[in-house]
Amino acid sequence: MSVNPELLKKDFPIFENNPGLVYLDNAATTQKPASVIRAVSNYYSTVNSNVHRGVYRISEEATELYENSRRKVSEFIGSSDPAQIVFLRNTTEAINLLSYTLGRKLKKGDEILLTEMEHHSNLIPWFFLREAGIVIRYARMKEDFTLDYEDFMNKLNPRTAIASFTHVSNVLGTINNVRELSRMCSENGTTSIVDAAQSVPHMPVDVSRIGCDYLAFSGHKMLAPAGIGVLYGRKNLLEEMPPFLGGGEMIGEVTYDGSTWAKVPWKFEAGTQNVEGAIGLSAAIDYLRSIGMDSVRNHERSMLDHILKIMHTVDDIKQFGPLDLNKRGGIFSFNIGDVKPFDLLSQATTKFAISHSIHPHDLAAFLDGRNIAIRSGHHCAMPLMGRIGVASTARISPYIYNDESELDLFFESLSACRKAIAR
Repeated sequence: MSVNPELLKKDFPIFENNPGLVYLDNAATTQKPASVIRAVSNYYSTVNSNVHRGVYRISEEATELYENSRRKVSEFIGSSDPAQIVFLRNTTEAINLLSYTLGRKLKKGDEILLTEMEHHSNLIPWFFLREAGIVIRYARMKEDFTLDYEDFMNKLNPRTAIASFTHVSNVLGTINNVRELSRMCSENGTTSIVDAAQSVPHMPVDVSRIGCDYLAFSGHKMLAPAGIGVLYGRKNLLEEMPPFLGGGEMIGEVTYDGSTWAKVPWKFEAGTQNVEGAIGLSAAIDYLRSIGMDSVRNHERSMLDHILKIMHTVDDIKQFGPLDLNKRGGIFSFNIGDVKPFDLLSQATTKFAISHSIHPHDLAAFLDGRNIAIRSGHHCAMPLMGRIGVASTARISPYIYNDESELDLFFESLSACRKAIAR
């Protein structure tokens, strides 16, 4: 089926409560449909209780809802076993869990391979391991904003213990062939980790087809509440891993002398979990399934195609990302003029930078005055900003409730901002 943004927008209360809002910051977080809000509210109103621990009716019903959510997530991403699904807060926590648990087995001189286009959440958790003598290497990005697969392959070696890579860049929109990267890792005996925060909400994702060892994503980027995320891992690998957090729920038996752990996935879910978040994620998956993930992807391709066709109506615009729609998700990062890193102590350089560009923050503020919400800054990817030679970018990321008329209004507003600055 095709996506009808005008019809879908009626499902999202935020647009009724903010008339005329053009929300184009969906890579950061998406809005929530009424069905998700109701699912969370119904949990609180009818069966609010702790899961797995009570023998009374509403606790058992809450447990069933929670575990049904796990089963639904498993099916949604092509996992063969719900026990391979661990509920966490977000992608960031999932990668930190992997850094902590997998990192305990690494030895000095072992290597971790990342790419130049990673989010901070797939950089900093690995930086912690440098204290133990772990070496971090980076696969290069080519000038067309795509990954250099030959460089990735060449940097895999017998010391490469882990490779962790984004599926879709949150800055460039670049879609990496994670199936091919995972295959390379498998042949090299390297553990593969996919950051799928920008892919699971936007396109069909099948972990059995990708062949990765682990994959992580966040619920709030796919219509679900904040505070619920998912780590997929091969079951045998999860069983071998030590727990990340200790406390209630993740234990088997505890004595004053020691403890044993619960089975996977529960040994990674210490303490009271975000039950309402998991239930909201389940409702979000229902909503996306009713549309179809192929339809979601096709709509975003259509939006990006429209963007690339009309972007040059704005003077001095420069975009960052592949031009091939097959290699790009629905993310459009850009600047007006040259917003380059410059030395604040150099007055001449500063004057040049200011007079020939519009800072993304100023642009975002101008657009906010027209009720258009976009992102501006380094997008939690400061090394990548340096790699593409800018201090920051503006970014729009349309979703299922955005249409071409909103993109037209956005570009008309960009032109108005450009002309206002020029005067």
